[in-house]
Amino acid sequence: MNTLFENHLPAIPQDELLRMHAWWRAANYLNVGQIYLRANPLLKEKLTVEHIKPRLLGHWGTSPGLNLVYVHLNRLIKKYDLDTIYMAGPGHGGPAIIANVWLEGSYSEFYPEITNDETGMLKLFRQFSTPGGIPSHVSVPTPGSIHEGGELGYVLLHAFGAVMDNSDLLVAAVVGDGESETGPLAGSWKSIDFINPKRDGAVLPILHLNGYKISGPTVWARHSDEDLRKFFEGQGYAPCFVEGDDPMIVHQSFGAAMEKAVLAIRAIQKAAREDGADERPRWPLIVLRTPKGWTGPKIVDGIQVEGTFRSHQVPVADILINPEHLHILEAWMRSYKPEELFDDHGAFRPEYAALAPEGKRRMGSNPQSNGGELTQALKLPNFEEFQVKFEQRARERLGSTQILGSYIREIYRNNPTNFRLFCPDETNSNRLGAVFDVSDRGLMSEIRPGDDHISHDGRVMEVLSEHCCHGWLEGYNLTGRHGLFATYEAFAMIVDSMAMQHAKWIEHAERVSWRAPIPSLNYLLTSTCWRNDHNGFSHQGPGFIDTIIHRKPAVARVYLPPDANCLLSVADHCFTSRNYLNLIVIDKQPQLQWLTMEEAKAHCAKGAGVWDMYSNQPDEPDIVLACAGDIPTQETIAAAWLLRRYAPDLKVRVANVVDLMRLCSSARHPHGMSDTEFTGIFTTKAPVIFAFHGYPGVIHDLLHGREAHDQFHVRGYLEEGTTTTPFDMVVLNRISRLHLCLDVLRYVPDLLVKSPELAVHCKSLLEEHDRYIREHFDDLPEIRDWVWSD
Repeated sequence: MNTLFENHLPAIPQDELLRMHAWWRAANYLNVGQIYLRANPLLKEKLTVEHIKPRLLGHWGTSPGLNLVYVHLNRLIKKYDLDTIYMAGPGHGGPAIIANVWLEGSYSEFYPEITNDETGMLKLFRQFSTPGGIPSHVSVPTPGSIHEGGELGYVLLHAFGAVMDNSDLLVAAVVGDGESETGPLAGSWKSIDFINPKRDGAVLPILHLNGYKISGPTVWARHSDEDLRKFFEGQGYAPCFVEGDDPMIVHQSFGAAMEKAVLAIRAIQKAAREDGADERPRWPLIVLRTPKGWTGPKIVDGIQVEGTFRSHQVPVADILINPEHLHILEAWMRSYKPEELFDDHGAFRPEYAALAPEGKRRMGSNPQSNGGELTQALKLPNFEEFQVKFEQRARERLGSTQILGSYIREIYRNNPTNFRLFCPDETNSNRLGAVFDVSDRGLMSEIRPGDDHISHDGRVMEVLSEHCCHGWLEGYNLTGRHGLFATYEAFAMIVDSMAMQHAKWIEHAERVSWRAPIPSLNYLLTSTCWRNDHNGFSHQGPGFIDTIIHRKPAVARVYLPPDANCLLSVADHCFTSRNYLNLIVIDKQPQLQWLTMEEAKAHCAKGAGVWDMYSNQPDEPDIVLACAGDIPTQETIAAAWLLRRYAPDLKVRVANVVDLMRLCSSARHPHGMSDTEFTGIFTTKAPVIFAFHGYPGVIHDLLHGREAHDQFHVRGYLEEGTTTTPFDMVVLNRISRLHLCLDVLRYVPDLLVKSPELAVHCKSLLEEHDRYIREHFDDLPEIRDWVWSD
């Protein structure tokens, strides 16, 4: 038996129960009004077609269940002084949350024009799913929300991320039964293995099984309670089941389950914080079975609607042309008895409004749902203390991400409750293992003697799920804390859609005046396409750059630091920023170091510039060799070095881009260069051979609209790859130093006549390379060991 739910609690007093039921009826009424009405909000007149919106949009089916959860949370927040936010996982649950935050008074504080009276109610109805209004899902303008209810599958991930290092927070996360079928949600249940009740808050999952998706049954709704119990107990939960369609009975049973869950959570936290309990607890979970579209029309046109998929969206349609449907809608709305719930002016009657918590304890006003208000700047170490120093440039190979790991270690040390690294089992692989000097990996399961840097108190978050890492970091950011998501480059594409959705949240938040800026979501992509020697083609894919650059300019940032000093400078900038998606791409393997720290700081501040130390040109170059990315930079500078030897009279300019968005025009992106800045680097006449880390089309996209676009000839990843040597990867994709030199011969036509030995050298070396790697399984020494020399 489940001991967490065995303790007996007294029933909710009848007078309180009736008032809670009235709140629930009011919320249901407001849901229906938002979907249907453009006038007559309190039904003071007989309903006519003139009162109905011409386009009926919205989703009714999930709303009654969401409303039920809200009113019961209100009771418990008041009774136990809980710090609680609500996350609605079911898609298009927006009208439910809007209704409740309006009833509690929060909505009118954020939107004073939506008053708590008949006038405000009408505006509430008219704005829903109409031009210039609000969407049908829980979204950025919804007070109390940090979870977008559009794309499904992320509610638990956001919830668990929100409670990490947030010891007093309780997140009630409603999981829709359709949502429960998604891959990310299925992987979310393991999150309790990473929650330490000593220091973290708690998530109360409420799996709402109303039986149907948009047009068919849901998988779990057809499973027995016994099957579901076995599943959730196997995941580490203590499930409790509530089922019914009689509202008053469900109120009592659900109220008891919710209260017992809250008491179980408090007992778990007390045992950990006061009694020293250190094992993984069994956290409570509630499975709630109620009819889809509960309290809506039972039969329409002789067909059952309530309790079926037909109640998913608009249960009664064609109202403007079908008088019987208009009668059904009016009877449905009047069944909630709005005259009992609202006074003559449309205000929620005070005896019911008093059920809401006060002030910041209201879920619509809780500052945890506007995390920018709680954000504290990171205490960052001086990144210059970790700099790479050298006497001769580009002669020593060091792992840049390993140096970054030492910097992140100090961030962990200085910010023990405000920063976390999220990584899919790759922290050591990505050369960030220095963080383990300060913090272990966190895991609440059994710790065994042979485990390496794993403890219950660890705060490095490793789980082999990109979805979990990204979702946890989103929840952590949205509640005001900072972090980094580090992963292999090719597998960042797994969270392509998550990144897009989070970008949309930030974009929209910029237009919502009361949303405070939150810490940026920072990505570090390593194990890049150019250096996957043992993994091969499956691990080669730079497409996440494409994902980020196509987000709105207000939020998209892409950085390609070529060495450790640039990486440190870029990372320091990203960790201080707000409301961005910052993408940093650099490989983990040892690489040549190009710039001193002072040079790197100046270069990163500009974002792009000419590298005179590697150039061979006066004021007017014959060719510009441009690059973005660590391996493209290596090949570009090696090409410039070859040109010095085989074409010494050629005027070569080397340019490097670290902030990719600098290539845009200033009219397209805040980081974009003016035409004057752009031509100062790339000239107006010289051909530009641009070696790029990712797909060549990215550069052409960024250059769109510039007059100089036709000067650019971009070389990048061509989807050619295998398990091969590092140099062979650049050869296969025609971005090698030898190919770049041959391109120079193509775009500076008279050079072949002046320096015929250049083509001979490049072609013969390519042939020798092909023979050598097949015999020796390694690159030619003159390629492998190349360093810069004047």
